[in-house]
Amino acid sequence: MTADTPDRRVSLAVWTALGIVYVVWGSTYLGIAIVIETMPPMFSGAIRFLSAALLLGAFLAIRKGPAVFRMTRRQFGSAALVGLLLLTGGNGMVAVAEQHISSGLAALLVASVPLWLVVFRIAVRDRPMVLTLAGVLVGFAGVAAVSLSGGGASGSATGIAVILLASASWSVGSFLSGRIAMPANTFAASTVEMVAGGLGMVAVGAVAGERLDPALVSGRSWAALAYLIVIGSLVGFTAYTWLLGNAPISLVSTYAYVNPIVAVILGVLVLQEQVTVQILLGGLVILVGVALVVSTERRRPKKAPEPAAAVSTPS
Repeated sequence: MTADTPDRRVSLAVWTALGIVYVVWGSTYLGIAIVIETMPPMFSGAIRFLSAALLLGAFLAIRKGPAVFRMTRRQFGSAALVGLLLLTGGNGMVAVAEQHISSGLAALLVASVPLWLVVFRIAVRDRPMVLTLAGVLVGFAGVAAVSLSGGGASGSATGIAVILLASASWSVGSFLSGRIAMPANTFAASTVEMVAGGLGMVAVGAVAGERLDPALVSGRSWAALAYLIVIGSLVGFTAYTWLLGNAPISLVSTYAYVNPIVAVILGVLVLQEQVTVQILLGGLVILVGVALVVSTERRRPKKAPEPAAAVSTPS
């Protein structure tokens, strides 16, 4: 083995996890759209994440023993807060928004996440490189163009407002996760986050007056929900959580630029969603943004991770 082998292994792991997030989360927008055809958005999200938490928690307990869930109250509270922001406020509001806008448009507007993250970095005096900032701003210009146009026939003002709020909530959760005391084990943290996020969705759904009648749920919606539990949550969410502790946040955030391409294609092929001129132009602008961010972050000098962000790599 050569001296730089460990660095190569880490780089391969990062890009593999990032590729999973790119593709898997691009497809979850389609999955959500199919689920909410016959299921309420918040309650279906609660089933998704509580089921995923049960499966992941059981796997960890069997493989590593109950000790894997040992954490301080502060760590538990931090993971729960991040779960509420990422899942209840983030994923939950995405499902609500998709009642009013197309899955492709929802994915495109989630590209506002990187802009929020850069703003937060500037606020704590962690200034990004000029090209990183330029890439994020270019990408958000496409989002702004789509938002101001109302998304054409693919959306409504209500749906656009909700999806932007969801993006802001997800951004805050992503930003805080690397700066507050989190459980040492990445997957244990994911389990706590999914439990907190799922329970938060139950509470919000109850307040909103949602009702779930299993007899009215189609087989198509159940199949999509199963996909979201296994692939979208267990595979995609845990890969994202691992990335937050092992890759530059600006690089991780580029998933928001790639997901829309996958989501738009799947929406057209499966749901026959309309692709407007605004969506096409916005997508092209977003691709320019991701190229700038990715190329710049790969050249960014490495820094030692902050203690709060140092989550262990799953073994």
